[in-house]
Amino acid sequence: MPPEGYMKGVRALADEFNIILILDEVMAGFGRTGSWFAFEQDGIVPDLITFAKGVNAGYVPAGGVIISDRIAHYFDDRFFAGGLTYSGHPLAMAAIVATLDAMKDEGIVENAALIGNGVLRQGLEALAERSPLVGDVRGRGVFQALELVSDRVKKTPLAAGNMAEIKGELTEAGLLSFVVENRIHVVPPCTISAEQVKKGLGILQDVLGRFAHLAV
Repeated sequence: MPPEGYMKGVRALADEFNIILILDEVMAGFGRTGSWFAFEQDGIVPDLITFAKGVNAGYVPAGGVIISDRIAHYFDDRFFAGGLTYSGHPLAMAAIVATLDAMKDEGIVENAALIGNGVLRQGLEALAERSPLVGDVRGRGVFQALELVSDRVKKTPLAAGNMAEIKGELTEAGLLSFVVENRIHVVPPCTISAEQVKKGLGILQDVLGRFAHLAV
């Protein structure tokens, strides 16, 4: 996670040197971090925003770029030499509209913030206190991660073979995990309930407990 004020500093540098600031919200956008876009929590506005799957929950492949007024007006009297075969595909556009309407009507972004920053984050931090394998917990909303280490002081990454074993045990226990290097990405659906989170946390605690002997 960037430290407090970091993104504002990046925005200021971009403005000072006339650099276009492009933020990738493909994974972080549309409720995942507990706000419509992750950058909103940093108090800045980029010039371009790339987005994709989250915009329609992946029902139909879609991606796009949100363009600021300043960039858009550049093309008022200039030709934009760009385009894709399937740009503005009616089915993809309909899926986007329906998904965004459902997200607003059902308070899905609010749920991601409430659950993600509440019972999920609190549960992961409690797990970190109990498990000697957890070197760090970080994230926002329902976009969290556990960093597993063999030495909490030195932050030595847990070996790939051990991570594979843990992933296998989690799967066997009924929890589909997203493991990258020595991290378990905890990214449940934005619609997840507190009860479902507690069930998942219970599985994590049980499985990590079986591997506690790997810690120094």
